[in-house]
Amino acid sequence: MGPVQALTPDRLYRRCDPAQFAFDTTAELDDLTEIIGQERAVEAVRFGIGIRREGYNLYVLGPHSTGKYTSVRQFLEQKAAAEPTPSDWCYVNNFEAPHKPRALRLPPGQGRQLCRDMEALVNELRTSIPVAFEAEDYRTRKEALENEFKARQEAAFQTIQRKAQAKGLALLRTPSGLAFAPVKEGKVISPEAFGQLPEEEQKRLQDEVEVLQEELEEAARQARQWEKDLRDRIQALDREIALLEVGHLMADLYQKYQDLPDVIAYLRAAQEDIIENVDNFRDTEESASEPLMDAPLPRHLLGPPAFRRYQVNVLVDHGDAAGAPVVYEDNPTYPNLVGRLEHIVAQGGALITDFTLLKGGALHRANGGYLILDAHKVLAKPFAWEHLKRALRARLIRLEPPDRAYGFAYTISLQPEPIPLDVKIILLGDRLLYYTLFAYDPDFGELFKVVADFAEEIDYTPENALLYARLIGTLARKEGLRHFDRSAVARVIERSARMVGDAEKLSVRMQGVADLVRESDYWAAQSGRETVTASDVQRAIDAQIYRASRVRELMQEQIRRDIIFIDTEGEKVGQVNGLSVVSLGNYVFGRPSRITARVRLGRGEVIDIEREVALGGPLHSKGVLILSGFLGARYAKDRPLTLSASLVFEQSYGGVDGDSASSAELYALLSALADAPIRQSFAVTGSVNQHGQVQAIGGVNEKIEGFFDICQARGLTGKQGVLIPAANVKHLMLRQDVIDAVAKGQFHIYPVETVDQGIEILTGLPAGERGEDGHFPEGSINRRVEDRLAAMAERWRRFNRSDGALAGED
Repeated sequence: MGPVQALTPDRLYRRCDPAQFAFDTTAELDDLTEIIGQERAVEAVRFGIGIRREGYNLYVLGPHSTGKYTSVRQFLEQKAAAEPTPSDWCYVNNFEAPHKPRALRLPPGQGRQLCRDMEALVNELRTSIPVAFEAEDYRTRKEALENEFKARQEAAFQTIQRKAQAKGLALLRTPSGLAFAPVKEGKVISPEAFGQLPEEEQKRLQDEVEVLQEELEEAARQARQWEKDLRDRIQALDREIALLEVGHLMADLYQKYQDLPDVIAYLRAAQEDIIENVDNFRDTEESASEPLMDAPLPRHLLGPPAFRRYQVNVLVDHGDAAGAPVVYEDNPTYPNLVGRLEHIVAQGGALITDFTLLKGGALHRANGGYLILDAHKVLAKPFAWEHLKRALRARLIRLEPPDRAYGFAYTISLQPEPIPLDVKIILLGDRLLYYTLFAYDPDFGELFKVVADFAEEIDYTPENALLYARLIGTLARKEGLRHFDRSAVARVIERSARMVGDAEKLSVRMQGVADLVRESDYWAAQSGRETVTASDVQRAIDAQIYRASRVRELMQEQIRRDIIFIDTEGEKVGQVNGLSVVSLGNYVFGRPSRITARVRLGRGEVIDIEREVALGGPLHSKGVLILSGFLGARYAKDRPLTLSASLVFEQSYGGVDGDSASSAELYALLSALADAPIRQSFAVTGSVNQHGQVQAIGGVNEKIEGFFDICQARGLTGKQGVLIPAANVKHLMLRQDVIDAVAKGQFHIYPVETVDQGIEILTGLPAGERGEDGHFPEGSINRRVEDRLAAMAERWRRFNRSDGALAGED
């Protein structure tokens, strides 16, 4: 295998040729109506929306800004527009059990109409009923009944009074009631005079009083019965008058809602309740409502409480809708999902509520249509997820406080009738959450059977480049931005490839692309241009980087000032420049780190100092352990590996994870074993496997630029460069200043496939291949390493032989 050649400038960046476009500006292009590069997800969305079977709700997964919500909303609105408008839902009073309000289902728009009709009925009755009960006919008939009662009562008492007079007694009215007293010469005698009468006369009078008293009590019983009959007859008269007033008004409502049996049943119950409580309507002075605290109240709560029982609480009104509803709930708390029961605080702190204070939630508004929810937000809200699943399983919306659902309610409250649920739920979330729910929530797979997986990137093809141009034109028209010329479109496409970190792909995380379009329009305006050009796009990119790069510049300053040690010239044994990336929000940048290795006689351990102090993540620790496998397989097949090596990221004060530095760590380890200095003008990235193959890593562009910036700040010498995995060449989309330096021979980028290729570039010595005799060539890196390890093994053997305890252990 020949020496590795540095990459030429044309392999460091994939340019988008503006000449491939047949337009001058995006104003000439049609609007983009489809979602770019999401055919698989779009097909899944179509299927999930189209199938109407239980459990076929959708989970739309993928990272943010990939068009999930836009795509789903677009398809939902198209389908929903052709579907029937769902019913209105109202809550009304249950006159037999007021704590259990009834739910009424009405055709779209008739809910509000019923509300208005009942309000008009009550207002009319509050006027007509008092008038009817003040009419001459009613008063005459009532007075006739009362006079009849008085006449019968008077006649009964007069009969008793005549009997008493005939027997020498008088019927007197006393403060304690009616009583009999003896009479002499037309006058009631005193008790003293009664005592002076003969005993026979006294006894006769007493016997007569007892007889008359019994008759009086019988007359009183008859009077009470007559009084009850009078009340019943007056009540019947009141019902007759009330029925006359209510009946003709209700007849119109019966005719109006004759096709709705549940509404007719409610109207009949309301009519009966009005007649039974007609006295509430007879008072010409409006009865006062409960004393409430000073607070703005809805109009329906300001009237007398006696009349609120006849109101209609319109929970869902589709009177102005066309098609099925499409609802997105941004704050899916339990009350916002399934509704809530509000209360009014009265004076004294008492809580007052009734069925008019029932409020619907997103499930009510979306019933008969579609509800879009953010999965993370639903799971973050107490009770929301469990009650959403409960509603989907039961296909019912139960409007109740959450404490009652878990058996913790100890106060009397309303128990509204559940409402049937027919809704398609669309959850938006990421992949990790989807797989977590599928694994740990047994209900999830049954309720969300359709998954729509949105991709993060698409192939960089001429067809997709044209779709990008149409996207830019669509956004410009939609938001009133300047249109882009061909060069500007090409620069946006190039930036998209850099955003995804792959020269053969384009990003479909459209939020970042849209932000770049808006900011390019801003800089075109600052320059006084009517059309956005490539220079405006570049200025927007530079401004984005400048706004976010303060921390990067501070880190580079610490390196330039030798606060953080990074060598960019000279040679050192067991020391190499590794490359890592730092992610701060939306901004990612690369920075070099010094990696060192020390070796000594030991038991075959490669110690990862980062792991030992709990700063190394599992992926980094895995990469270090692979090094032991590589060393043992290549250099110690027939003898024990008797070294003890330590690896560390110098001046690293935070966590380290990922295996992208494992090749650099192996180079440092080989350098220390072979006592071969490494050129510090190079930096290295790439992971390595046990066979010594260098594997692809992420963030290759940022890593190269991070080391280039340090070298440029210190002065490019033409000897500096970076070693990257050959598999990462297709990902290169480097900055123009890096490309220019490569073109001038001031900086070099080497694609390596194996550790042997890398160590040759870093040390200038041949790696060496094992010959037919089983040995590496003299003077090669591999030979020097093998000889060093063989010498260490021999020293270990002699050490064990000289130590009786150790020598006898075998």
